[in-house]
Amino acid sequence: MDREQRILPVIFVSSSASLAFEVLLTRIYSISVSYHFAAMIVSIAMLGLAASGALLSLFPGLRNPGNIGKYAMALGIAIPASFLLVNHFPFDPVRLSWEKTEVLRIGFHYLVLAVPFLCTGLIIATAFAARSSQSGLIYGADLLGAGVGSVGILVLTSLTSPERGIYLLSAIVLAAACILITAPLRTAALVLSLCALTLFQLQPEFGRLRISPYKGLEAALRYPGATPIRSYYSPSARVDTFRSPAARFAPGLSLKYMEPLPKQTGIAVDGGNISGVTDVSDPARLAFLSFLPAALPYEAGIRGRVLVLDPNGGLHLLLAHRYVAGEVIGIESTPLLAKVMRELTAASPDNRRFILLTGTGRSWLMGGKETFDLIDIPLQGASPSAAFGMAEEYRLTVEAFREYLSHLRPGGALCINLFLLPPPRIELRILATAATALEEMGVRDASRHIAVVRSWGSVTILVKRFPLSGSEIERIRRFARERWFDLASLPGLTPEESNVFVKLPSDGYYRACAAVLTPGQREVFMDRYLFDIGPVRDDAPFFNHFLRLGNIRETYRVMGGKWQFFLEEGYLFPAILLQALVLSALLILVPALAGARDEERGASGEAATGSSDATRSGRADLRARRFLPYFALIGVGFMFAEIFLIQKLILPLGNATYALAAVLASLLAGSGAGSLLSQRHAKLRSPLTLAVIALLIILYGLLLPMAPAILTTLTPAVRFAVVFIALLPLGLPMGVPFPVGMRLLGERDPSLIPWAWVINGSFSVLAPVMALMLALATGFGTVAYLAAGAYFLAFIILSGIRS
Repeated sequence: MDREQRILPVIFVSSSASLAFEVLLTRIYSISVSYHFAAMIVSIAMLGLAASGALLSLFPGLRNPGNIGKYAMALGIAIPASFLLVNHFPFDPVRLSWEKTEVLRIGFHYLVLAVPFLCTGLIIATAFAARSSQSGLIYGADLLGAGVGSVGILVLTSLTSPERGIYLLSAIVLAAACILITAPLRTAALVLSLCALTLFQLQPEFGRLRISPYKGLEAALRYPGATPIRSYYSPSARVDTFRSPAARFAPGLSLKYMEPLPKQTGIAVDGGNISGVTDVSDPARLAFLSFLPAALPYEAGIRGRVLVLDPNGGLHLLLAHRYVAGEVIGIESTPLLAKVMRELTAASPDNRRFILLTGTGRSWLMGGKETFDLIDIPLQGASPSAAFGMAEEYRLTVEAFREYLSHLRPGGALCINLFLLPPPRIELRILATAATALEEMGVRDASRHIAVVRSWGSVTILVKRFPLSGSEIERIRRFARERWFDLASLPGLTPEESNVFVKLPSDGYYRACAAVLTPGQREVFMDRYLFDIGPVRDDAPFFNHFLRLGNIRETYRVMGGKWQFFLEEGYLFPAILLQALVLSALLILVPALAGARDEERGASGEAATGSSDATRSGRADLRARRFLPYFALIGVGFMFAEIFLIQKLILPLGNATYALAAVLASLLAGSGAGSLLSQRHAKLRSPLTLAVIALLIILYGLLLPMAPAILTTLTPAVRFAVVFIALLPLGLPMGVPFPVGMRLLGERDPSLIPWAWVINGSFSVLAPVMALMLALATGFGTVAYLAAGAYFLAFIILSGIRS
C-alpha cells in the first residue's frame, strides 16, 4: 500500500474518533453541568474543523501531505489532554450570578476543546488540498468513518463511562497514526497508546468526572450520612443510586400527614432529576400514598387497568397497587432507569404486581389497541426544576393528548402530576392542550371534563373523555377537603371554594384555569398572559418554551431578576448563534485576507516578469470565487435535512438517542458510499444530483408523518433497521456534492480549497442552531423545505459554473 492509499485509513479512524469524542463530550457536559450545553459542544466541534481551513490558508506550508501522520498523532494526544484540562478547571453556569470571571472559564473550555477537532480538520483539509482529484475517496473515508463512529460510540457507552471511553479513543487514533509517521515518532505514538490503554483500565482519580456541586446528586451526597451506592451507564443516560436524607420523594404530600415516611433509595439521572425507590417492607408506612395529590383519580372512583408513563422510581406504580386490583403497566422511556428499577425491586413482593416495559409510552400506544381505565403521567423528580425550553417533548402535544384519550375505556381518565412552579405556566399549557384535544374530538365544554387540585408544592390535573359525573365531583370535593388540598378547577366550583387550605396572596390559579377552559375567553387570556401558554403540536413540540420576546423585561422582573430562567428557556441558543456568527465571520475572513496577500505577491511577480497571463488568471480566480457560496448551501442543506429527519423519527423510534444513531448511521454511511461511487462514475457528478437531493428531501418530508403508524407496530431492532435502509436512498446522493465541489476547485484554483473548507464548516456550525430556532417559530416542516431549497440553489450555482 503506497502512501496515498495509507492516508485513507488514517482519515477513516480520525473521523470516527472525532465524532465519537464529540458524542462523549455531550454526555460529559449533560452529566457534569447540564444538557443545555450539548449545543455548545456541536458548535465547538464544527468551529474547530472550520478553523483548520483558516490555518492552512495562512500557512500554506502546512498543506504538505507528509504532515497528516503528525496531525493524527496530535489528535490522539489532544483528545485526553483537552478533557483532563477542562475537567480540572470546570465551569459552572450557576456561579455566573456572583462570579463574572466564570465567563473566562467558558472561553477556556471553548479554546481547549476545539484543539482535537482542529487536528481532525487539518488531516482532512490537507488531504483535500493535496489530492483534490481523489476528493470522492477522501470524503468517502471521512463520512464512512463518522458513520462507524456514530454506531460504535453506542456500544462503547453501553459498556463504560464517557470519561473512560476518551482514553480508548486516544489509543486507537495513536495506533492509526503509526501508519504514516516515521520510526522515532512511531515509537512515541505506540508508547502513548499503551499509556492511554492503561488509563482506560485503571481510571485514576485525577480523571474522574467532576460534577457541579449544584446538581441534585452532589447536593444530596453532601447531607450527613449520605452514601453513593452504584453508577450505571448507557448511551443516553447515567443513573446513580444512593442513600441520603435528600431522597425524600412524596411530591405535594398533604400537610395533614404527620407520620414518618418509609426508607427510600435515591436515584439520579445524569447527576440530577432525582427520584426515589420506596421500601415496601413495612406496609403500615405506605399509608402516605393516600395523602398525595396523585391519589386524586383513585379517590374519585376510577379503578381498573392502569398505565403509568415514565414511572421513574416507581412511586406511582405503588400508588396504583394500593387502590387497584387490576393490571398495572409502567413504560419507562429511559431503558437504563428501568433496568435499575428492576434490580432494586427484585426482592420486593410488589415487584410481581406490575409489568415494567421500556420505550416511549405514546409510541407504545400507537402500536396497538390497548385500552385503560387510567393513564397516569408523573412529571416530577424529588426537587422541582424547569425543563429546557428548546428540548422537544412529544408526550405533551395536542396529538399526544388525543392519542391518550383515544386509549381510555368508557369512564376512564388521564392524570398529569407536576410540581408547582410559580408563576403559573406549565399547568396552564397542559390545560390548554387538553382542552384543544378534547374539542378536536368533539367536546364542546372542556371544563366539564377536567378537575385540577393544588397542594402546597404540586398540581394534579384529571382529564376525562366523558364529563365528570356528579358522584365523581363529590368524591373529588371530599378528597380535597379531607387532605387539605385546594381545588383550582372543577365543574360547578365557585371562587369561595378555592384557595382555602394553602392560601396564596391571590387566587390566580382559579381565575387562570377558568379562563383557559372557557372557549370564549381562552384566546384573549392567552394573548394577554405574560407567558406563551398556547397548545403545542408535533411539528413544533417545544412544550417547555414559554418566553414571549415582547415581554422579556417584565419576565425578568417577575422571575426575580435572575438570568437562569432565560437559560432554561433555551436562550443559550441565540447566544451560541451570535457567537458562532462572529467566529465564523472571522474564520471566513482569514482565507480572504491570506488570498489578498498572495495576490499582491503574485501581482508584483507578474509585473517584474511582464507576464501576459495576469488578466486570464484574475478572471479564472474571480469565477472560482463565485463558486464558494455553493459550499455554504450544501453545508446548510445537509444539516437542515439531518435535524429534520432526527426530529421526525424520535416518535416512531421511541427514543431520541435511537433516532440520532439511526439517522447519522444511515446518512453518513450512505453519503460515504455515494462519495466513493462518484469517484468512479462521472455521471453522478452531474448538477442533476443536487436537484434529485432536493426532490428527495421534499418527498421524505411528505412521507415521514406516516412513519409512526407503520413503525410502532414493529420491534425496536426492526424499526432501526427499516429506518436505516429507508434513508439510504437520500444518503447516497448527499455524499456527492461536496467532493464534486472540491474536485472542481482543484481543477480551477486549488488555493481556494482551504477557504471552501472553512465556509462549509462555518455554515455547518450555524445550521443546527438556525434549524431549531426556525422550528420553534414555524415548525420542522419549514426546515425540510429550506433544506431542499438550499440544495436547489446549489444546483443552480453548479450548473452555472460548469456551463
